[in-house]
Amino acid sequence: MKMKINNIIKHSLIVVCSMLLLVGCDDYLDVNDNPNNPPISTPSLTLPVAQQTFATLNGTSMVYLGQFMTYNWTTPSNWSANQNLIRYNFTNQQSTNIFETSYASIFKDLTYVQNYEDPTGASDYSAYDAIAQTIKGFQYQYLVDLYGDIPFTEANLRGANRTPKYDDAETVYKATIDSLTNAATLALNLPDGAADPDSQDIIFGGDMVSWAQFANTIKLRMLVRLSNTGQDAYIKDQISSINANGAGYIDYDVNANPGYSDDSGKQSPFWGYIGQGPGGTDIDRNDFTVATDYILELLDSYGDVRATQLYAEAANGGYKGAPQSTILPGTGFTSNDLSKVGPGLLLDFDQDQPIMILSESLFLQAEAVQRGYITGGDTAENLYNSAIEASFEYLGVEDATVAAQAYYAQAIANVSWGSSTDKIEAIITQKWIALNGTSSIEPWIELTRTGFPTNLPIPAESDGVRPVRLLYPDTEVSTNSNNVPAQTKTDVFTNNPFWK
Repeated sequence: MKMKINNIIKHSLIVVCSMLLLVGCDDYLDVNDNPNNPPISTPSLTLPVAQQTFATLNGTSMVYLGQFMTYNWTTPSNWSANQNLIRYNFTNQQSTNIFETSYASIFKDLTYVQNYEDPTGASDYSAYDAIAQTIKGFQYQYLVDLYGDIPFTEANLRGANRTPKYDDAETVYKATIDSLTNAATLALNLPDGAADPDSQDIIFGGDMVSWAQFANTIKLRMLVRLSNTGQDAYIKDQISSINANGAGYIDYDVNANPGYSDDSGKQSPFWGYIGQGPGGTDIDRNDFTVATDYILELLDSYGDVRATQLYAEAANGGYKGAPQSTILPGTGFTSNDLSKVGPGLLLDFDQDQPIMILSESLFLQAEAVQRGYITGGDTAENLYNSAIEASFEYLGVEDATVAAQAYYAQAIANVSWGSSTDKIEAIITQKWIALNGTSSIEPWIELTRTGFPTNLPIPAESDGVRPVRLLYPDTEVSTNSNNVPAQTKTDVFTNNPFWK
């Protein structure tokens, strides 16, 4: 199914270009050109731009931040990059594009898609609405997880309200859950004659059952996030509504790919961010992003062959990592001495951009079963093992299923289900490994929620406390000062999400 949909999308690029004549095919991947000007745009033109911006943000800045917060990546001694990340020196300038791009681009475009009315009355855009609600749900969850209270009810009104109020984090969460419920229902019950997004949908190619499954899976992630809030009755009731729509959960990797090419600004986002530039040119970030010693040592202790897919052999030979530190020795810890991002993550300029890989969906289901939220289906153990197998497959491990089965058969806590006394710890630890380099913001948030994986190092140059959130951007503080909640720098370390 995954390969079929991706091939349809890639081979439909010529069709897409012909339908984008008003904005130009060369602008299809240019997220700086916003086409949501009512006289010239339609949902079919605006949706792929919103999706591409969404995929790029989640596949670049958010992955990078998550990798440092979960101690997977660090910087070699011959570079001075990432010092604030390593020192946990968070200010209102840290990772601001997560907040700003969500509101100024992604939500703006998706709201235009939702509000658009065909002046001729000939086209119904309900499918586009369902897609927009689902992507918004994905991104709103992360904004609450990372910032707490955020603009919601008054957001995305454009000129009607440029200083929206901030809504309570839990209120936003539950409203988003309701929206995801509506999105799945709408995706499965489109009106007759509803416009088919087809190749304008660069994620599922217009497959609305997949959009319903994706909405269900995002909703499940939000419900599992509430596991420590004493709301089990609410969680079970909401899962019953997922069961009622009958679509189930995502059962293959969710990727975006409009037809990436080896041109500036049009490469697959993760590749262009940390792999190579057009024509194989060097990218500084590729050279100054390396493995930590901890992750390589842990994978080795687990006998985990994914290590050589997640990380590359060092230029000087072998697999070696370093502590997260800005004062590493000048010898033995340069970019040539250390392992960079590996071949299982960096494939080529036209690789799919992952948004939610199958293993995440399976780990979510495993936890929900283990907590008693999902009943009557597969066992938590089977889902856990399938999630590990999906990770091996995704990373291109040779004989992936056989290798994965040998891996989780080892009598090692947090590897083998039977050897793990705390099943939730095993699930979250394996999720941390599986999402290394794909959806890495998720393991950071899960670390805040669960405390797993345990014994994860904290950089010596920090104050010894790991961040649990981000601060609102300076741009928001300066332009919406009457509504932005008051914060101090200590909130980064002490002001936990509402579900903690």
